[in-house]
Amino acid sequence: MIRHPRNPILTRADIPVSDALPRDVSSVFNPGGIKLGGEYVLLLRVQDRGRRTLFVRAASADGVSFRVDGHPVAVSGLEAFPYEIYHLYDPRVTRLEGRIYVTCAIDCAPGCRSALFETEDCRSLRYLGLLADAGLRNAVLFPERIGGRYLLFARPNDHLGADGVRSGATIVCYASPDLLHWEPVAPVFSGRPHYWDELLGSGPPPLKTSEGWLHIYHGVATHFASVNIYQAGVSLHDGALPWNVIARSAQNILEPRESWELSGQVPNVVFPSAAIPESVEADGTVLPGTRIFIYYGAADTCVGLAVATAGELLAACRET
Repeated sequence: MIRHPRNPILTRADIPVSDALPRDVSSVFNPGGIKLGGEYVLLLRVQDRGRRTLFVRAASADGVSFRVDGHPVAVSGLEAFPYEIYHLYDPRVTRLEGRIYVTCAIDCAPGCRSALFETEDCRSLRYLGLLADAGLRNAVLFPERIGGRYLLFARPNDHLGADGVRSGATIVCYASPDLLHWEPVAPVFSGRPHYWDELLGSGPPPLKTSEGWLHIYHGVATHFASVNIYQAGVSLHDGALPWNVIARSAQNILEPRESWELSGQVPNVVFPSAAIPESVEADGTVLPGTRIFIYYGAADTCVGLAVATAGELLAACRET
């Protein structure tokens, strides 16, 4: 992936001064995104100096220069959430059957949970329910039913690191008849010890191609003495049985190299969370020559943009 020359495209300085927003934002990162009404629309994760989290909408005609709203995204329905909530974060946006859904991570009393929300325009979110009452992160919803069922990839938080933080090393495919009741179908793939993706999780929602489902994910190298390194990779999955892996990149396709990726709130991080094609065919397929705008959190501090064609990403899946 090629970094855009305007990077980082969004920083704390781009969040407007407003009575409705923190007057001194600390960071903006890990956005969800979608193309809506001809514009690139991002749901930004914004933190204040108290490390409280809120979502802010940003829109752009060219995918590079964004207008950022001066008020947070309204979230309704959370009174139905079963636990005390600390943080709502890391949105992933999917258009499915004419509606827009957002999956989010929620830090709450028993740990991390993943939940489903609905929106019309990314200006407000309505809580629909838990994806599972278990530790899950990085849940991404497929943009169409497959075999009559809704599918998603998610990462169980079943790995306890030496620092006491829960993470995971296996992505699992889940299925639902109604978007509300989910059951595991099969493991998708696991981390590769000693290499760049020992721990991992899905990035943006999968993209449909003529060769199968294109899936960008993050991998974490944990075997360095002083710090973990977050990178991006890519995999290709069977169109009818997406838990079956056709190909998976042996190397990362983006790693922290720039100063603003290496230094920040959490150093050495590129974290892909939105992938927006410039155009999509009527059946939802992304053609090989189509450019894809990949938005990522950099060092948990700002937002970067990298660009690749679908064909380039498909080729990267098969590099050995």
